[in-house]
Amino acid sequence: MCNVNVGNTTRAADNQSLPMKKLSDILDINKERVDMNSSISKLKELLNNSKNIVFFGGAGVSTESGIPDFRSADGLYSESYQYPPETILSRSFFDVNTEEFYRFYREKMLYPDAKPNKAHFALAELEKRGKLKAIITQNVDGLHTQAGSVNVLELHGSALRNICLLCSECYPLDKILQTSGVPLCSCGGVIKPDVVLYEEGLDYSVMTGATKAIYDAEVLIVGGTSLNVYPAAGLITHYRGDNLVLINKSETSYDRYANLIIRKSIGETLGEAVGL
Repeated sequence: MCNVNVGNTTRAADNQSLPMKKLSDILDINKERVDMNSSISKLKELLNNSKNIVFFGGAGVSTESGIPDFRSADGLYSESYQYPPETILSRSFFDVNTEEFYRFYREKMLYPDAKPNKAHFALAELEKRGKLKAIITQNVDGLHTQAGSVNVLELHGSALRNICLLCSECYPLDKILQTSGVPLCSCGGVIKPDVVLYEEGLDYSVMTGATKAIYDAEVLIVGGTSLNVYPAAGLITHYRGDNLVLINKSETSYDRYANLIIRKSIGETLGEAVGL
């Protein structure tokens, strides 16, 4: 293929009908394809040879399910509101401005029609094969569980669970969707989503489990995250292996530590590597 293009480009240059730079463009495209195929092959090899894989994922895992990556250039945090999203999604704001919190929460944070994508199903398949030992997610959408994964560590909780602050009664997502204003428990208490808001700490048992899983992993796959959200992103430092795989469309601060970097759709990448 390259030989044909080189010949055509050379003849075009002789009669000055096409600029010579087209040759470098073609070579770059072909190199990118070769590099991508090579990266997928390397990932397949790692998956096939490992018996202890751990996946650490962020918002980018769910974008292919129609849920926005809030920190992207066109995401939630680039929009303008009366209050910054970080303020609205804080515990102090929830306690004082509960109705305004829920107006924003229902409008911008809930995606009940979202379905798992290839990335979710690929990870569930790896778990079924006995290779994937844990999924550590920063997402609260519950799509990993919906796809069939069992050992899911939800660092920031789940929007599918909602708890009365007075009696601890649990409610499904429908309780939030089918009410307006502030949802109340049958006991009269305010119901709060079981998600970690700003100013709240991460669950100790979840963090402990995530830390151990990463420490013990043979292969650590990090996908769909900029690794800018702490303390969650700091968990990566506990990895002691030499098979760190980063699947993300943009650069991260951990790129220099990675053994394999793939700049491609995470759904396509994992789907192809697993054989879906």
